[in-house]
Amino acid sequence: MAKLLEINNLRTSFHTYLGDIKAVRGVSLYLYKGEALGIVGESGSGKSITMMSIMRLLPENAEIKADSIKFNNKDLNKLSDRDMENIRGNEIGMIFQDPMTSLNPVFKIGYQLAEPLIKHKHMSKKEANKKVIEILRLVGIPGAEKRINQYPHEFSGGMRQRALIAMALVCNPKLLIADEPTTALDVTIQAQILELMKNLKSKIDMSIILITHDLGVVADLCNRINVMYGGMIIESGSTRDIFYNPRHPYTWGLLKSIPNPKEKIKGKLTPIEGTPPDLLKPPTGCPFAPRCDYTMKICLNNMPEAFKIDKGHFASCWLNHKNAPNIEKTNAGGK
Repeated sequence: MAKLLEINNLRTSFHTYLGDIKAVRGVSLYLYKGEALGIVGESGSGKSITMMSIMRLLPENAEIKADSIKFNNKDLNKLSDRDMENIRGNEIGMIFQDPMTSLNPVFKIGYQLAEPLIKHKHMSKKEANKKVIEILRLVGIPGAEKRINQYPHEFSGGMRQRALIAMALVCNPKLLIADEPTTALDVTIQAQILELMKNLKSKIDMSIILITHDLGVVADLCNRINVMYGGMIIESGSTRDIFYNPRHPYTWGLLKSIPNPKEKIKGKLTPIEGTPPDLLKPPTGCPFAPRCDYTMKICLNNMPEAFKIDKGHFASCWLNHKNAPNIEKTNAGGK
């Protein structure tokens, strides 16, 4: 299977008066064509910054370095700003976290969706409006002919999110990046949006990267999952690997903090104690060590390698070393 996206050793820092915030620290990942990849982790783990780095949508004080960022046989590192403008919104679509702040309140929905078609596909206004109506119907917005003449505040929260998905899809991108697309929505609308994305993936043969802090959200949609913490990927594998054979204490903690519908006796959820690392002064060892119940001396000063657990399954934890003590995995979160 061909790779659509391949990132090698991405590092992103923000220059501030306090020093450099090392938000992304050596991230490498890949995405196959037609695949859905989940990137999960707490707020501040570097999920969104990783994707914004690829899109070059960060403020001026950001510094982005990478050995390579290959997308559809192009190295995005080597593209000019003008060439990147032709990639964004055209070959790569992105759904941002909050639809109310992502949509311009002073322009009608139809205008905002037609704009990328006119810019990237060189369509006439009439052709673009026809395509906009089609895409609004595709994402499940009723009365699309009337809706294109309405403003964002006239849409409900769920409809605004659908409009934002339509905007990301209107140019038929090869890759859709969805950054917490269901965070501001109630549970019923969340399920509808996730089902919509799942259906669209199969209908238009599109690859998806889903960014979320909720492992439950990625379970049904994604083929593989990357778990991020402290600006690094600390575990990666198939969805089955992550849910049924997790091998990093942080992943165990994430799994134990979501409800398990199969449990007959409902107990309290277990939070992960402590706070994420200070990325102004990132730790030299494992970033999760101060919060981990299984911390060893080596964890504090030496970052573990990505140990291979199985084909396509890797975990950066010293517990996976052949000489590490045997930790009982009964509380390790396998669902």
